[in-house]
Amino acid sequence: MNTISVCMIVKDEEKNLPVILENVKLFADEIIIVDTGSKDDTKKIAQKYTDKIYDFPWCDDFSKARNFSFSKASCDYMMWLDADDFILSADIEKIDKLKKKKLKADVYMFKYVASFDENFKPLFAYYRERLVKRDKNFIWHDPVHEVLIPRGRIEYLDISVYHNKKERTSNDRNLKIYQKLLSENVALTPRQRFYYARELMYNNYLDEAIRQFSNFIIDKNGWVENKIEACLNLARCYVAKNEYEHALTSLFGSFIMGLPRGEVLCETGNVYLKMERIDDAIYWYKQAKAVKPNLKSGAFVVKDCYDFLPSLQLCVCYYKKGDMKMSRFYHEQAKKIHPTDRSVIHNEEFFKNLGK
Repeated sequence: MNTISVCMIVKDEEKNLPVILENVKLFADEIIIVDTGSKDDTKKIAQKYTDKIYDFPWCDDFSKARNFSFSKASCDYMMWLDADDFILSADIEKIDKLKKKKLKADVYMFKYVASFDENFKPLFAYYRERLVKRDKNFIWHDPVHEVLIPRGRIEYLDISVYHNKKERTSNDRNLKIYQKLLSENVALTPRQRFYYARELMYNNYLDEAIRQFSNFIIDKNGWVENKIEACLNLARCYVAKNEYEHALTSLFGSFIMGLPRGEVLCETGNVYLKMERIDDAIYWYKQAKAVKPNLKSGAFVVKDCYDFLPSLQLCVCYYKKGDMKMSRFYHEQAKKIHPTDRSVIHNEEFFKNLGK
């Protein structure tokens, strides 16, 4: 049987830690906890599950902390998790069965579910390198939005880890780390510049975000999936500035890089809807419904952009056109996907009252 070291870096996670450690204890052969400066009972809770608890002075570098956690592992494979992750029982069983097989891959990719509904149906998910062979000496890269670069034999598995973050942590924490790097004259890699632009956007530095996204898009060394998302985020920056034509130019620019993604098509419909060009909006929402998401692309996939959101918006568009039959038709499609969504419930009441 293969053995698994679960490696975690934590700080002030007394509320979240018991949930994930109750999951982990069911399949882990070793639990490594690296604490980066907790002031609460995080370490006291961890002691109930493992004696392998280490302190790591925080240095504004997530990769260094994760590499330190990996250095303490001794099992065949290493699995990383965050304190606000959790794993459903069905997936725990899959991991347990996986351990009993003769594992040959160097990297096992699990689905990372970053958003989900009340029935744990994934809304936003993508594959991440989750389980790696220890003797292959995988190294974490980048101080923020850290990543393991998959190599060797890679296998994709139908196993999910759910991320239960309720809100963004320290809104400007990541931005400050990037700003510190820049103040030290560190040359950001293309990937780092993409994430730096995102942090600028999140913190409403729209003009600088536009400049950084634009420069990243024309960088020949940038990853195509990041470039497509950069076009999407660039458009959102322009929308926030009410510059709709620039937003459309950004969105259409993504088509040069690959087949249209539902996220881009849906956002294109949103822009046309804001411009009150209803027929154009309808066209693009229907295109969003016609394409299929590719979870294995490595891109961030918002599943609702391929079915639910365009259906919801088509309901609005046809209402604006005065076509109640088609408006109700797309409402029913949206209701089948997320019957308890607040917008769906509101629309359901609207159509009921309309019939009275």
